[in-house]
Amino acid sequence: MRLGVIDVGSNTVHLLVVDAHPGASPVPYHSQRSTLRLMRYLDADGAINEEGVRRIVAAVKESAETARDIGVDDLISTATSAIREATNGEEVLARIARETGVELHVLSGEDEARITMLAVRRWLGWSAGEILLFDIGGGSFEIAQGADEYPDVQASLPLGAGRTTVGFLAEDPPQRADISRLRAHARAELTRLRDELFADRPRPKRVVGTSKTIRSLARLVGGPSDPVTGDLAQLHYAGLREWEPSLRAMTGAAREHLPGITPERGYQILAGAVVLRTAMKVFDVQTMTISPWALREGIVLRYIDALDGRDRAFGARTAGPEESVSISSSPWRSERSS
Repeated sequence: MRLGVIDVGSNTVHLLVVDAHPGASPVPYHSQRSTLRLMRYLDADGAINEEGVRRIVAAVKESAETARDIGVDDLISTATSAIREATNGEEVLARIARETGVELHVLSGEDEARITMLAVRRWLGWSAGEILLFDIGGGSFEIAQGADEYPDVQASLPLGAGRTTVGFLAEDPPQRADISRLRAHARAELTRLRDELFADRPRPKRVVGTSKTIRSLARLVGGPSDPVTGDLAQLHYAGLREWEPSLRAMTGAAREHLPGITPERGYQILAGAVVLRTAMKVFDVQTMTISPWALREGIVLRYIDALDGRDRAFGARTAGPEESVSISSSPWRSERSS
């Protein structure tokens, strides 16, 4: 079947279309992004302003029209921290549904962490053992750990690259004192989280980073993927520390021309680097493996798992349109909310 996922994040609206069926790896068919940078459209009360709402509506409408033109069999539409934490989030969701016909399912930060861990585990396999996962988005930073497909502990912090850029690094390039202030804030939040939730966890066999900010930094610091295997280069703490002064000295526009840094990431990649390096320091991480699969792939995998289970219940026959897995069945929700 051909499945579409619309993911409304803090930085982009991303449409991913894959060909997928139970027992096989999802095969990408189409991918498109619309840049949002929603952190720039928050007012003093934390509401998304009119211009920001118009940009979301236009991007979701374009994605839905593309999915319809492609002819997807089902379309999953989700939203993460930007809409989840906006004070007018419910009004924005209602307007999106009214003007585009798309009803977004808002994922919690913990759901993001759990679903992303599923994708990472499926990508790396069981031999990866105990995994500590870092996932930096535009608005939030998810951390999870466990030895199974879903983590034993997970958390979400408001330390996304876009959010911390707007909140701490307003000047371009930023002042050294502002970077120090961001680092101190991140260290305090991450240390508290480590001591409260992760102190009793075993030392991970593999530390894994995913999503665009971390993948961009890994490309910058570690170089291109392996030409034979296609594996993404690892990210080393020492290399990230060496690159930070150069990123600090550049404007956001200049950073866009660095290897691996796309135009929509240049303005926020420094904050992402500061937060990530702080996290690696707090959690005593020297080397990080990079997973190309993240939240969207996890959503697809949960959908396929639900489809597989239902088809087995129906004797492995092909389900009719009236039986399609939809957002109402929420196959990507955490077990706690199921």
